[in-house]
Amino acid sequence: MKKWYDEEYEFTVEVTGFLHGDHTERYCRNGEEIGDVYKCTYGCPVNQDGYGICSKTMMMLYPLMEAVRSGGDLTKVGGDGKYSKTVVCPDGCVIFKLTAQPLGNENFHTGGFWDYPDETQG
Repeated sequence: MKKWYDEEYEFTVEVTGFLHGDHTERYCRNGEEIGDVYKCTYGCPVNQDGYGICSKTMMMLYPLMEAVRSGGDLTKVGGDGKYSKTVVCPDGCVIFKLTAQPLGNENFHTGGFWDYPDETQG
């Protein structure tokens, strides 16, 4: 991988609780624990041990991340603030808090970074 673009936002996803009970054994396949933290810019969030977030949860997070990248305000979709929203995983197990941190870089599309390789233009 050769990351060439400095992303506009960094995202943090923290496990803040469980919807039912006090543990995830035999309940959550990913084994989430309260306090687990995942981070990313554009790729999928990983924790400090290099493990990725649950793929089902990522399906919920991606549209929220794109909303932020598009200049959206997460309070307009039930968020805790412009750059944060609490979500429950699709299995109803784990409570996550998504938080975006602006990095001050240009937007990928409006900053002029988006371009097609020459062979696709016609």
